Amino acid sequence: MESGDPAPFGLSRRERILDELRRTGAVRVADLARELGVAELTIRRDISHLADRGLLTRVHGGATLRSRLDTTVPTASAATAPIRFRVGMVTPSLSYYWPHIIVGARAAATELGVQLVLRGASYSVDDQRRQIASLVESGSLHGLIAAPETLGADGRAFLHWLESLPIPVVLAERRAPSALALTSLEWVTTDHVFGGSLAADHLAALGHRRVGILTSAGSPTSWQLRRGWDRAVADLGLEAPVDVEATLDAMDGIAREALIADILERCRKTSTTALLIHSDPQAVLVQQYARDHGWSIPADLAIIAYDDEVAESAEPPITALRPPKQHVGRLAVETMVARLVDGTRRPVQRTYVLPVLHPRESTAP
Repeated sequence: MESGDPAPFGLSRRERILDELRRTGAVRVADLARELGVAELTIRRDISHLADRGLLTRVHGGATLRSRLDTTVPTASAATAPIRFRVGMVTPSLSYYWPHIIVGARAAATELGVQLVLRGASYSVDDQRRQIASLVESGSLHGLIAAPETLGADGRAFLHWLESLPIPVVLAERRAPSALALTSLEWVTTDHVFGGSLAADHLAALGHRRVGILTSAGSPTSWQLRRGWDRAVADLGLEAPVDVEATLDAMDGIAREALIADILERCRKTSTTALLIHSDPQAVLVQQYARDHGWSIPADLAIIAYDDEVAESAEPPITALRPPKQHVGRLAVETMVARLVDGTRRPVQRTYVLPVLHPRESTAP
């Protein structure tokens, strides 16, 4: 026990750290210090104490669930669960957003005796189907976790194909349209529709009456975000004269700057005082261009980002809605294990988890 830290308080704090680890698979010192209202040094000492007891593994800037490769001290609990199931996992990317999903899935897999076989694909239906087919045809999988494309005719056909596979399938951060009437696919996804509503409500509470939205073209998240946003804007009596769908981070510099300049000019002409932007890179690009051209953030324009991958590092830090990515990965594995253990007698489970709003300087009152 560190000096000046009464035993009950230190014990309670460490229990909360372990609870968060079990929930998400990994924690950051800075986040824990902010949430628990203590110094980062105190959290580092807590993590060292727990690591010395074999309860977690220290990593740079935080901690993860105890790794099998961590041999620094004997584990404090029983031996790692023996492998019971082999589950494939195919994600459309191994960078931006998806690493957090994978960390959560891997943590749950370690605890539950699952060998996770990971494959990265692209956002192409053909590529995703090829990767999944290769895994399934190996004949060694008990189940599959996937994040397929779901939009358009190709997406609908892909979902029907997944439904027909001879092994259970759990979707991660994806859902099938109700109109398809698929009866066996399960999923765990962030409630992005609620995220759009939460963003609009936050801006309305700060007094904004004319707001706008910029979303990533073709993103499977954007249409859900927009559904919640449009509904909330109408219910709250807001006006949304600026509405843009683009992929700023994929444009060359000249075209990108021209589009951002046009968006900002539309904000100025319509007296729009706040924007919801999906995703983080687009929010950062808009904010830095605006500041470089004399806009004050948030006095002239408030900004909310969606994803919260890099928003906190912007200048000023951008308010963001953060999907519980690691928790989604963990729940996907837990759902798969429950299906494999209980079989067809278990009702089909489809889980939605809520994003969390992290207010920062870009929407300060």
